[in-house]
Amino acid sequence: MAVGLVGVVLWQNDYDMDEQRVSIRQGGHTLNGVLAVPRDGHRRHGLVVYVHGDGPVDATHDDGYKPMWEANAKAGYASLSWDKPGVAGAPGNWLDQSMDDRADEAAAAIAWARARPDIDGGRIGLWGASQAGWVLPKIAAKTPVSFVIAVSPAINWLRQGRYNLLAELRADGASAARTEAEVAKSDTTRRLLGRHATFEEYVRTMGGDADGMTADRWGFVSRNYTADATRDLRALLGVPVLLALAGHDINVDTADTERTYHKQLDAGGALTVRRYPDATHSLLKQSIE
Repeated sequence: MAVGLVGVVLWQNDYDMDEQRVSIRQGGHTLNGVLAVPRDGHRRHGLVVYVHGDGPVDATHDDGYKPMWEANAKAGYASLSWDKPGVAGAPGNWLDQSMDDRADEAAAAIAWARARPDIDGGRIGLWGASQAGWVLPKIAAKTPVSFVIAVSPAINWLRQGRYNLLAELRADGASAARTEAEVAKSDTTRRLLGRHATFEEYVRTMGGDADGMTADRWGFVSRNYTADATRDLRALLGVPVLLALAGHDINVDTADTERTYHKQLDAGGALTVRRYPDATHSLLKQSIE
């Protein structure tokens, strides 16, 4: 039975790609990356550049990207991704970054890829999820891209945060009193951000309970809480964009995202929307998650 199961796995996954660790210089920093290239005998390949969502994500997203890299390889495309700063031994700290910093990082990686003889510089596109929604259009404004795949991308940081808070409270069956208290707490946090409060002031205001917030995370939120992709999306006009949206997304208001993408990009005629009614924010089926 074991031999049979191994045979099924090998039959379903031919792993026709070669993964190689790469180092990419960006200013005075180094990005620790992985380049997955199709093993198809072709001299040059298109490229999908991966832009992570929130959190301490490594180059493979704990191997979660690899099924997509395999699909890319079958389509003749290589895949490029890198450890966030401070993750998996990479230098730096991703919590020190702004969305512009993340876009600069990706633009440097694309310039590095274009200089390689095995990459077709005219067929380089982006894949990004969630927080990457604020980064993808900024990248396109810095360097030409052939396509963009946006998975559950956020539009406005503050609107997305409020949507997520209320959606999680509903999913948890929270009472009206608890909901009111949580919204009031969120409003207090917003006021603190608006007047550039320190982390220490945040903790004092919250009665000494940081509720999981750290000084580094507070700095990250303070740098990025005004993020809004609405105007930046104009950089994607005319670029083929695939917008993938989940039906059970409690992190991002996908209805708001879809409205905004249509409003900003319909004139370019290159927007395609795909909805996955049974999926969550991560595009897993709700029952599986």
